[in-house]
Amino acid sequence: MNILIIGSGGREHAFAWKIKQSPLCNQLFVAPGNAGTASLAGNAPIPVDDFPQLAAFSIENKIDLIVIGPEVPLVKGLRDYFESRAELKSIPIVGPGKEGAQLEGSKDFSKQFMLRHGVPTAQARTFHANETAEAIAFLKTVKPPFVLKADGLAAGKGVIITSDRIEAEQSIREMLEEKKFGDASSRVLIEEFLDGIELSVFVLTDGNDYVILPEAKDYKRIGEGDTGPNTGGMGAVSPVVFADADFMKKVEEQVIKPTVAGLKKENIDYKGFIFIGLMNVGGAPFVIEYNARMGDPETEAVLPRIKSDIVELLLATAKGELKGKEIAIEKDYAVTVVMVSGGYPDSYPKGKVMKGLNTSSGATVFHAGTKSKDGQVITDGGRVLAITGRGKSLEEAKQQAYQTISGISWEDVYFRKDIGVDLQKIESNS
Repeated sequence: MNILIIGSGGREHAFAWKIKQSPLCNQLFVAPGNAGTASLAGNAPIPVDDFPQLAAFSIENKIDLIVIGPEVPLVKGLRDYFESRAELKSIPIVGPGKEGAQLEGSKDFSKQFMLRHGVPTAQARTFHANETAEAIAFLKTVKPPFVLKADGLAAGKGVIITSDRIEAEQSIREMLEEKKFGDASSRVLIEEFLDGIELSVFVLTDGNDYVILPEAKDYKRIGEGDTGPNTGGMGAVSPVVFADADFMKKVEEQVIKPTVAGLKKENIDYKGFIFIGLMNVGGAPFVIEYNARMGDPETEAVLPRIKSDIVELLLATAKGELKGKEIAIEKDYAVTVVMVSGGYPDSYPKGKVMKGLNTSSGATVFHAGTKSKDGQVITDGGRVLAITGRGKSLEEAKQQAYQTISGISWEDVYFRKDIGVDLQKIESNS
């Protein structure tokens, strides 16, 4: 099979790494890809939302399966574009159409979907751009901490949590009136704060049946001890110590089943991943958000733990043939640590020459914001690399990741040194 992965981050490099291991994979392409995917596949310099170019490339290269990595082409309707054209509609695609992608593309849509189908979630109200005064008035009825969410896509940065009412009011003005997150914050949700510990659960569904992938916990804040602003993600760990069989059974019965059934009931043809961001509140799962694709950097911790042929599962999903399929999972641990450019998540320089990539050993090095220039690999984004260590214990996996990191460098590199520490404390107390 000729397979095309769409995207350019660590998630897409991890997919390329896993897909390349399948005997079903003949030629592999990534559009646009990065310096890491170039070592596994043919990179095609096509933007993820240039649908005509992606279509032409797919026809020219006789693509048999498309895997959509990031949210933008999903929300913009890449599947719909292909399905509306006779020469493209027979290509199996992993990723929902525009309607299903609203689960991620609109926080308001996803919140109302959860409420309609009895999925446990925090209470919330949505306010539009002309309702700043109403939003601030509503804030006075809510107990801190305050959770403010931009309705649309904001690259993982559209959530503000603060206990300071003045700061919350200012943030509402910035989001609704000053468009802090562009069109994404033309509507804002004010949500009840859930006190618990987060984790992410991933489901692959063909709209009728599903398989549950390994769960993960990610680390969203830039600073150690979960301090500072939100980022796209600074690390991830899988498995998650508190996500035992009893908890995961609750997740399946109370969250996954009603979600898949709800999509079917609303005639939303959904073939792809559902990322379920959860809060464990005293042993009960509450949904914080849905994403319509795999998370990043969680993918880099999850895919290495899957023993099954991933292409077989992806193809079955795209063709609506998941019924009876099972997924085999390694019992070992994976710890992913993200190395970022100095200044991220605010402004940061690009073009820094990276050293030690060829000599690094042990952990798997997934490229995110990188590109090749004049025979060297240089930084080309905020999140630059995702380093995944493996081990029979969380400590062993963590040590492998940080050992590999110690051999890689560039000017102003930054990474968190505490990925997994919170889970080790839970582990030692249980």
